[in-house]
Amino acid sequence: MKLTKHEHANLVFEKAGETLVVDPGSFTTPLTELRGVVAIVITHEHPDHWTPEQLDRIFTMNPDARIYGPQGVAVAASAYPVTVVTDGDQITAGGFDLKFFGERHAVIHASVPVVDNVGVLVDDTLFYPGDSYTLPPVAVDVLAVPVGAPWLKIGEVMDYVAEVAPKRSFPVHEMVLSTIGKDMGNGRIKTVTALGGGEFFVLAPGESIDL
Repeated sequence: MKLTKHEHANLVFEKAGETLVVDPGSFTTPLTELRGVVAIVITHEHPDHWTPEQLDRIFTMNPDARIYGPQGVAVAASAYPVTVVTDGDQITAGGFDLKFFGERHAVIHASVPVVDNVGVLVDDTLFYPGDSYTLPPVAVDVLAVPVGAPWLKIGEVMDYVAEVAPKRSFPVHEMVLSTIGKDMGNGRIKTVTALGGGEFFVLAPGESIDL
C-alpha cells in the first residue's frame, strides 16, 4: 500500500489500482488528478479537513466514490452521500479495510463547540486520529500524529504518542506552523517515538512511502 501525504491533514492511499482519500481540506492544494477513488474519509466537519470544492474535484473524476464520516460531517456535507460511521465501526471500501475509533474532537476552548470526530485505522496498519487524542484499542504500526493546531499542546501530543507506542510515526496537521514550529514539534515527537522503540519520519507534501 502506497501512502502519499499532501498538505496539512490530507492522506492518499493507493493499492491495486484503488485509491482512498482522507481529509481533503482547505489547507491542501486542489486535488485534481486522483483516479480510482473508492472512498473518502472525513474525520470531522471543520473546513481544514474537507471542502465542497475538494469533494467536487474528486467526484468529477470518481463519481462512484463513497464518503464516510461522523454524524456532524453528514449534516455539514448534506449535499453529498455520506455514510455515517461511529466508534467501533468496521467497513470494507474496495480493497481497503477501515476501522473507526473515537467520538469527539479535542477541546479547543469552552466557547467553541466540540464536534463529532472519528479516527481511522487503514488496513490494520496506519491510524490517524483526526483532531483528537483517541487511543485505538489495537497495536499501531504507523501513527499519523497531529503536530500543530489550536487544540494542541505539544506535551499532550508527546504523552499521546508514548501511550500509543507506534512502530513508526510521522507528523500531520502542520500547515498552521512556521518552519521553526514544525521543526520543534517534529523533534519532540521523534524523541518520544524513539523512547517507545519506534521510528519517526517526515513526509513533505507530495512525498510517498510504501507501508
